[in-house]
Order: sequence, then C-alpha cells, then structure tokens
Amino acid sequence: MHNPVYEETYQGHTIKIYHDPDAESPREWCNLGTLICWHRRYRLGDSHPFDSPEAFLRDLAGVSEQSDLSMDQLLERAERKAVILPVFLYDHSGLAMNTIGFHCPWDSGQVGYVYVTLEAVRTEFGAKRVTKALRAKAEGILRGEIVSYDAYLGGRVYGYVIEWDGEEVDACWGFVGDYELDCLLESRRAVPAPLPSQTRESAAAQARAHP
Repeated sequence: MHNPVYEETYQGHTIKIYHDPDAESPREWCNLGTLICWHRRYRLGDSHPFDSPEAFLRDLAGVSEQSDLSMDQLLERAERKAVILPVFLYDHSGLAMNTIGFHCPWDSGQVGYVYVTLEAVRTEFGAKRVTKALRAKAEGILRGEIVSYDAYLGGRVYGYVIEWDGEEVDACWGFVGDYELDCLLESRRAVPAPLPSQTRESAAAQARAHP
C-alpha cells in the first residue's frame, strides 16, 4: 500500500487516509442521468451506439436524418424531450470534467452531454409534468453526477484505515471527492469510544507530562 495522503491520531487510534487503488467509476452507480461522450483516446461516460453528437441529438429529438436542422436546432428539439447539459473535458496532466467549460481553449472543449428524459424525470419524482422547479432539480442532480465523475477522473477517491497499537481495526473505501469532506469525518465516527480505563490512563499520562 502506498503512503497515506493524511494521517492523524484520534482518541488513541491512528487514522490513515489513502487513495483508493480499486475505485469504482461513479458511472457504475444508479444514476439519474446518462453521460454520452466522444473522444479519440479515452472511453468516457456510459456506453452508447451513437457515432456523433448529431446522431445522438437526432435520436433524442426524434428527427430523421433527412431533415437539415442545425445542431442548435437539434439541441432545441432535444430539450423539449429531455433535461440535457453540455459536458466539457480538460486534458492536461490529468483529466477534469464539468458542465460549464474551462478557461483554456487549447486543452479543453465539449466532449458530450449528460441528460435524462422528461419521462424518466416524471417517473423518478412521481410528477405528472416537469415544471421549471423540477427541471432545475434534475439539472442539479446531473451536475452533481459530473462532479463525482470529475473526482473519479482526477483520482480523488479515498479510503481510510484505523489502527490501534499498529494493528488494523477498521477500514472503508470508495469516498469520492475531497477526503476532508466525507472520508475523514466518517473515519473519526468509526473510531471506537475510549474505555474508561483508557481515559484514566490518558489523563494520568498528561498529568505526568505536565506536573
């Protein structure tokens, strides 16, 4: 195992945070959205049969190949049937992904879309119609899915190991995102509460150290 990215002593135990060497892609989770990407070198997102963004938008919008609609017009038609967001990739000393674009035009660009059909939104939330508020909620979920996938692409998936006197007593893996937000907090909650005898020993040790 590699060196921990963070280590601390907590309630007499040692907490070590590591990069997860066998991290599962968030696209394997039960997601609301589908992530459709095209890239010459990387396999990104979910598998799909579309050879181009145009073919995807035509299928989603229900527009035949014989029509001469522009990409903007196809996207407008698709938005009548789905909540859809553009997805951008930054490729420079690692990969990053978002739905708003990056400032560097040379190493970034749109790589696909993340979407969910309006029918799926109605089913998910038990709604008869997709209101503006419900559409905004679905968009927020889609953005959150890209945030998780971005963390996975960037290697920000962690696990913790709890040790007592050099022996592993607990461990958990698969925390996506900055380790301070979830992994470290969860590891502290998992540390067993000190026994009364340990508390007395700790107090006695502190008294000896600071007479």
